Amino acid sequence: MAKPYPEEFRRDVVSVARKHEAPLAQIAKDFGISEGTLTNWLKRADVEEGVRPGLKQADAEELRELKKRNRLLEQENEILRRAAAFFARGAAPKMIYPLVLDLAGDGIPVTVTCRVLGFSTQGFNKWRRHPVSQRDWDDTHLTNLALDIHRDDPEFGYRFVADEIADLGVTASERRVWRLCSEQQLWSLHAKKRGLTRKAGPPVHDDLVLRQFRADRINQLWLTDITEHRTDTGKLYLCAIKDMFSRRIVGYSISDRMTSGLAVSAVRNAIRLRGPVDTILHSDRGSQFRSKVFVRTLKSNGLTGSMGRVGACGDNAAMESFFSLLQKNVLDRRRWATKEELRLAIVTWIERTYHRKRRQRGLGRLTPIEFELLSQRATAVA
Repeated sequence: MAKPYPEEFRRDVVSVARKHEAPLAQIAKDFGISEGTLTNWLKRADVEEGVRPGLKQADAEELRELKKRNRLLEQENEILRRAAAFFARGAAPKMIYPLVLDLAGDGIPVTVTCRVLGFSTQGFNKWRRHPVSQRDWDDTHLTNLALDIHRDDPEFGYRFVADEIADLGVTASERRVWRLCSEQQLWSLHAKKRGLTRKAGPPVHDDLVLRQFRADRINQLWLTDITEHRTDTGKLYLCAIKDMFSRRIVGYSISDRMTSGLAVSAVRNAIRLRGPVDTILHSDRGSQFRSKVFVRTLKSNGLTGSMGRVGACGDNAAMESFFSLLQKNVLDRRRWATKEELRLAIVTWIERTYHRKRRQRGLGRLTPIEFELLSQRATAVA
């Protein structure tokens, strides 16, 4: 099944098509899509901008959210109705877990039931795996009390929580309350002082490339980096990802802010288009590539991170060479009035010129697109 094109890529293609510098068929060919697909994208853009009647994407998402919310309210009402009947039979609170199983059998998620009834899903799952001892139940009861007390006043530490529990007539040692609060990470807001300065963190990945920028197959080794260029309305930042097998730019993102979201967006665009398996993604030690959200994105999609040394541009030289080429062919060719003007120029050069017209000697005088197609055919024949 074909993967959907990234939204950022679709917006850029529509912007280029609306400039009417070439027929739609030629623009579609330049960007590697069908003319019908481009026509549909233009129609969707007209709907989103109110030029053409139709259901906007935001309205469709809002409708889906309303349906989801309505379904959730129906589930919550059913939980409360069944719980009222359950307690009316005089059942002890510790026996409410069977009700969760009954509701799950009727299609109501366990997480929703636990949230409505006011206890954690972890406690329910533990009960399913093992019989609940009285000690476990007492700890759960104390934990719920501590959560309620701490929620009312987050400044309370475990000592104040223990005092409040004692005032409610529940017997529990201060040490036991400390253990339960530690497990739930219930700390006083004033428990830890924040430092005045923060040092840059260590590298989050080892250098798995060691300046050997060669790959024997598609999606074996990717390189990434961020470059910037000034316009009359401010700076524009580009994060690009390069496949070292074909030297194709498999994903990129452009923004007026150099944040971790820029790098994450480029990675997600590359993943949607390529579906990588056992891929190494190599970068420098920029803060965007050391951020938690970037590392989580790599891990959740099965990518292996790699990082060069601090201040060693040669550790990512193959990516720097692409940016140098972009600098000479686009960025430094003229003065750019607006960010949108520069954005379209970058996108057009990557998709039309670099991918489909510029032949590279390292690829046997083929373009990246031609090299990939021939490699795929050779693999299919083999």
